[in-house]
Parts: sequence; structure tokens; C-alpha cells
Amino acid sequence: MSFLVGTVSGALVAGGVYYGFSSTMATRTQRHRADMHHLSERLVNAAADIPAPIPASQRIPERPFMSMLQDSWNTQIATLFRRTGDLDRQVVEWGRKTLYGGDADRTKPE
Repeated sequence: MSFLVGTVSGALVAGGVYYGFSSTMATRTQRHRADMHHLSERLVNAAADIPAPIPASQRIPERPFMSMLQDSWNTQIATLFRRTGDLDRQVVEWGRKTLYGGDADRTKPE
């Protein structure tokens, strides 16, 4: 008989724990559902005239002197690279004239 009483009392305790967890989850689920519904209504019915921050391009201050310096620097660097390329071509041409003699336009001696 004690076996039957132990089994029944264990089943009652397990049922009570199951019911407790189940009702807690159901209550919290309903609360979350209501909160989500309230938030979605606030989002849908929100005012359309919410002030947005100004764009980043307008927040950057104008610096004409700095722009002039950067443009001058970039122009000088571009000229330096162009002149280096011209110098390289002149050195190649001089080398061909020195090695092959005469016409520097030929790429291979015949």
C-alpha cells in the first residue's frame, strides 16, 4: 500500500510542478503578447514629424584654407609622379641608345 501512496504522491507533486511552470509560462506569454501589441500600436501611430538629426555632410565644417592646401599638395604629388614617369622613360631611352646605338625606337636589335 505504501508503494501506491508513494507513487500517487509523486504524481501529484509532479503534476503540481508542471501546472505551476505551465501557468507561469502562459501568464508571461500573455503579458509579452500584450506588451508587443502595445509597442506595435505605438510604432504604427507614431507622429511622422519626428525631427531627425542633420546629415553628416552638413555637420562637417567648411575649411577653405585646408581645402586649398590639400588641393595644392595633391597637385604637387601628381606632378612629381608624372615627372618620375617621364624620367623613367628618358632613362630607358638613353639606355637603349647606349646599348644598341642609334635609334632608340627599336625594341630589338636586328
